[in-house]
Amino acid sequence: MPKSPISVGLAQYDIAWEQPAKNLLKLEDLFQSLDSVPDIIFLPEMFTTGFTMNASAMAEKMDGSSIDWMGDITKQYNCDLAGSLIIEEDGRFFNRLIWMGPDGLRGSYDKRHLFTMAGEDRVYTSGMDRTMVQKSGWNFYPFICYDLRFPVWTRVGKSADVLVFIANFPEKRINAWTHLLVARAIENQCYVVGLNRIGWDGEQHYYNGASVVIDPLGETMLSLEEREEIGVVKLDGIKLELVRQDLPFLNDADQYKIL
Repeated sequence: MPKSPISVGLAQYDIAWEQPAKNLLKLEDLFQSLDSVPDIIFLPEMFTTGFTMNASAMAEKMDGSSIDWMGDITKQYNCDLAGSLIIEEDGRFFNRLIWMGPDGLRGSYDKRHLFTMAGEDRVYTSGMDRTMVQKSGWNFYPFICYDLRFPVWTRVGKSADVLVFIANFPEKRINAWTHLLVARAIENQCYVVGLNRIGWDGEQHYYNGASVVIDPLGETMLSLEEREEIGVVKLDGIKLELVRQDLPFLNDADQYKIL
C-alpha cells in the first residue's frame, strides 16, 4: 500500500548570532503565522545560534532549555520538530540534529562531515552513524549541511523515502547547494528537503536561503524566496512508489560498505 500523504514545513529565517532566546521567540512568531500546521517542521542547522565555533559558551545538554522548548512546541502544535543544536556530552561537542515528537525524542543525528574550512573539525566530534526516523509510515534520513557533498554517505537507496538536509549554506556556494540537492533526489529516487537560513552571521557570511523540496524525479515542488517564512508542501506516497516502479534502477546499484 502506498504511504499516506505527509506534510512538511521548512522554517527559513535570519538566525540571530549566538542569541538562543531571540531565535526561539522568532520561531514562535513564525509558527503562529501558519494557516495550518504541517506534520513536521524542519529548522536550520544550529537553529538557536547560527554556525558558530563558540561551542563552549553556546552548548547545551540533552536536558537543556532548547530541547525542552522543542518538546513544548511539539505538544502545543501536535507536530514533529527537527533541527540541529550544539550539544555537550561527556566533555565533547556535537552538531546534533534533534528530532522531537509530541511524545518525546524520536531520534538524533550527529553531523558526520565537519566543515574543515571553518575549523568545525577542531571543535566538534564527528558522528559515526546514519539515523532513520519513521513518521506516519515514512522513512526520513536527516543530514546536516556539508554532508550534502558526500554522495556515498547519503546514498541510502530503497530504505529512504525522504532525505533531509538542514544547513547554513552561504550564498557564494549556493549553486552547489541547488544542484547537489537535485542530484541526491535523483540518485536515491526519493524526496529531498533542503532547508537553509537567510541573513548575515557573526563571521560576516551571507545566506540567501534557496530552501527547496525536490521530488524523486529531481523536480522542484517548493522553493522559498529570500525571506523569513515557513513553506509547507505535501509529499505524495503514490508518486514515490510509481517512480520506483517505472524506473527501478536502484536494483542495479553497486553494493558497498562504509568502513
